[in-house]
This record gives sequence, C-alpha cells and structure tokens, in this order.
Amino acid sequence: MTIAPVILIVDDDPGIRESLSQELKAAGYSTLTAADGKEGIEVVVHTRPDLILTDLAMPVADGFALVSAIRATHDTPIIVLSVRGGESDKIRALDLGADDYVTKPFSVAELLARVRSQLRRTSGPTATVLRFPDLTIDLERRRVTQGPREIRLTPTEFSLLELLATNAGKPVIIDEIVAKVWKNAPATTTDTIRVHMSSLRRKIEPDPAQPQYIVNEPWIGYRFVAEPV
Repeated sequence: MTIAPVILIVDDDPGIRESLSQELKAAGYSTLTAADGKEGIEVVVHTRPDLILTDLAMPVADGFALVSAIRATHDTPIIVLSVRGGESDKIRALDLGADDYVTKPFSVAELLARVRSQLRRTSGPTATVLRFPDLTIDLERRRVTQGPREIRLTPTEFSLLELLATNAGKPVIIDEIVAKVWKNAPATTTDTIRVHMSSLRRKIEPDPAQPQYIVNEPWIGYRFVAEPV
C-alpha cells in the first residue's frame, strides 16, 4: 500500500487553507494546516511533513521566519505561495532556503506540477540518466540526445543544462549558476550567462522563441520546466 505524501499548508487565511487542502486531497495527498509561521514550525517538528506550502505575510511569525527556521534543521521542500511578486521578496525567500516561489493567483494545475516536481527531487537517489520528452541527458557520459540525434554541447553548456535539469521544476538563481558553473569567477556577468544560455537553447529547443525546456524566471534566473518521463 502506497502512503500518500503529507503536505503542510501554512496560511493565516482559513479559506485558503481549506481550499488548498481540498485540492491537494483530491490529487491524492494528505494535508496538515497551520495558521502562522510559529504554528507551522511546531507542526514540522512533531510530524515531519513531506512538503511545505507557506504564505509570507502572517502574524506571530511570517513566512520568511518559517523558511529560515525550517532550513536550520530540516531539508523538507518548501514552496512559497504569496501575492508578493516583487524581485526582492522572491530573492529573499529563495536565499533563505525556499525551493520554489509561486505568485498568487495561480492555477491549481500549476501548483500541483510544482508539488510533483519537488517531491520527485526528494523521493530517491539521484539518477545518472535524466529523461524528458524527446531529450535524454546522460550525466555520467556527459552525452545529450534528442531521439536518435546526439547534441554536441560545450563543457559550459553541458554544465548549465546539468544544473537546470537536475533541479527540474525549481528556479535556479543567478548566484547559484555563477557559483556552480563558473565557480564564482569574478569576471562572470549576467550577460555571460545569457550568451551561453542562448547558445544552449538554440541547440536543444525545437523553437527557441517558445522554449519547452528552459524558461526565464523574471528577476531570479532560469527554470527547467519539462517534466521527467
């Protein structure tokens, strides 16, 4: 018998807690709820949910405090759900340790896709071969194929693709890209990343103008949006 993943919903609006809980249960998940960050932290300590959905603006302890406290002791995936769509709030939440950030209002389908993505990332050992619709990435052999065709990537392009694809569904911020692909080389700029990303997209995207693998995440960085198969 498969045990349903447990998702904790932290929001000071009881209507939002109830509606999210109903949608998640309909999708096959179990849910817990908390009315503020302090209560949310207590629930995590006692129950260890599989994933956390949290608002930012809440009384007693806000979402930033909750993310910071959870990250100090737990690696539970955290998705922020907030009406605050500004650059500074997104970057602050991600820097504190949130795994994703969804701006309200959002569709249930989008939220469920983000939830599935985060749960997949924590459900088992890291694969050495990543498979997406019409795209296969062999991390060990550093080989990328689309159907029968092999795509030739430069070492930097492969490192970019590896970073994004192994974090599929999660926004990868510019600072992380600089740190992991360019090893914090001082001359690395956003233009440097943009040039290499454009080259990578031309090679793997059927239509770079309408990407199906890598999309821009405004003010943040990039996101690999294709779901594994």
